[in-house]
Amino acid sequence: MKEALTSLLDAAVNDLIAKGQVPEVPDLVLQIDHTRDPSHGDLATNLAMVLAKKARMAPRDLAAAIINALPKNDLIAKTEIAGPGFINFFLNQASHVEVIRAILANGPRFGSSNKGAGRKAQVEFVSANPTGPLHVGHGRGAAIGDSLSRLLVATGWSVHREFYYNDAGQQIVNLALSVQARAQGLTPEDAGWPEDGYRGTYITDLATAYQNKITVSAADRTITALGDVDDLDAIRDFAVAWLRREQDLDLKAFGVRFDEYFLESALYDSGEVTDTVTTLENAGHTYEEGGALWLRTSDFGDDKDRVMRKKGGEYTYFVPDVAYHLNKWQRGFERVINEQGADHHSTITRVRAGLQGLDQNIPEGWPEYVLHQMVTVMRDGAEVKLSKRAGSYVTLRDLIEWVGKDATRFFLAARSASSQLTFDIDLALAQSNENPVFYIQYAHARVCSVKRKALTEGADWTPQAGLDHLDTLTTSEELALALLLAKFPEVVANAAERLEPHDIANYLREVAAAFHGLYNAHKLVDGEHRNQSLARISLAEATRQVIANGLDLLGVSAPESM
Repeated sequence: MKEALTSLLDAAVNDLIAKGQVPEVPDLVLQIDHTRDPSHGDLATNLAMVLAKKARMAPRDLAAAIINALPKNDLIAKTEIAGPGFINFFLNQASHVEVIRAILANGPRFGSSNKGAGRKAQVEFVSANPTGPLHVGHGRGAAIGDSLSRLLVATGWSVHREFYYNDAGQQIVNLALSVQARAQGLTPEDAGWPEDGYRGTYITDLATAYQNKITVSAADRTITALGDVDDLDAIRDFAVAWLRREQDLDLKAFGVRFDEYFLESALYDSGEVTDTVTTLENAGHTYEEGGALWLRTSDFGDDKDRVMRKKGGEYTYFVPDVAYHLNKWQRGFERVINEQGADHHSTITRVRAGLQGLDQNIPEGWPEYVLHQMVTVMRDGAEVKLSKRAGSYVTLRDLIEWVGKDATRFFLAARSASSQLTFDIDLALAQSNENPVFYIQYAHARVCSVKRKALTEGADWTPQAGLDHLDTLTTSEELALALLLAKFPEVVANAAERLEPHDIANYLREVAAAFHGLYNAHKLVDGEHRNQSLARISLAEATRQVIANGLDLLGVSAPESM
């Protein structure tokens, strides 16, 4: 509808330009928005206020001129000038309900577009250290990152999903020491336990598996434990493989897959970290001070310079990140999005500064970042802090076991990543209108029930039979729902562009509310009003399709019965 109205307004402006009433405005972008109050029409534009100064006309007078210049059409029933010069458009009934035809024709493809035109995009998400089970923060990253990937695919991008394993550094040493200590019979309460050792029953499970010489496979490697408690290297390799497998199992249960698992250690093994540092040195972007090597990140927008290599010779954590992102650039990803926890905020400027210093023509704002805030888990009105499995935090597996995959995914993705999230276990389990995922899934199941009822009662509904009688859909509930369904492609496009999957969740709740309102206000299967009933079932089926498409973007199922 917006596209059709845009064409009409373009024609009106061009007519006024031809008549000399308004000047040409290069690169004019028409802003058309849905109104919040139906009494103000269906769509509105501020075009007259944008052009008024250049046209040397009062905005309301220019609005009247634009309306008079609109070509004859079947889209607009009437127009109104509101406030300082807004133009409100009331659409014809047929314009509202025609979307039903498009939805049923396109099915699962409705809402998709080809804006990305097959260009390469990479989404890196979760990227948890292989030192323990995935916690709820990782779960939020998984839900958001996977939904972002789905949105980009839906808008025409060729998407590569990647998990980056920080399998090098002190945290891996601490993991190996913890497993070794447990294999030697120590517990976290003993004096000999490593100072920064990991706790939780998973360390005990790891030590037992290692001593029993278990074989594990994780993504790109298979490894058999040696059982030698004095071989720290063997313990490290086994522990990393074991935890990578456990994380992968959790993510598969969560409905998340990856195209590639990239190891930090590979950047060191290939020499890419050293090469990156050498390139920055040769380009004159580094200096030595106090025995350390510094990067002049202040030349690229940072508030101060940063240490690249410490006095002891080890690199700081952002250096391999620069090498990793250079690797991404060289793989040809036009768009790279990193979904990470908010604690990664400080690395953004440093990584981008390092990339700018490499003289590879990398755009200044590349890569993009989506940073999610922390998750607080509540149950019975109290915060849940501990997990037997992890020892000190609630795991993703805990959430899935408590409330199921669908509720977990929806709740973790349904709020803006920049906002802190309270995950209410009791709400996620509730079968009520207050539980958004239940409310939305119930709308989908309700449509399926309506179609089953229609077949049982002998209604001869088919998609085409309903489409033949769309002119019978005239009530406010029917037209409001149809107009809301027509917004779906726009919602998908905006959510993908702004990297905000929670917009899909919010939209689906609106659709569910509109459908439940229609269901409660009118009889959908009505033998006494056959034609209207057929059209209403088609409207319901279009609603089901949009809900199913939207839930799929969030990785949530669309049940046919509940």
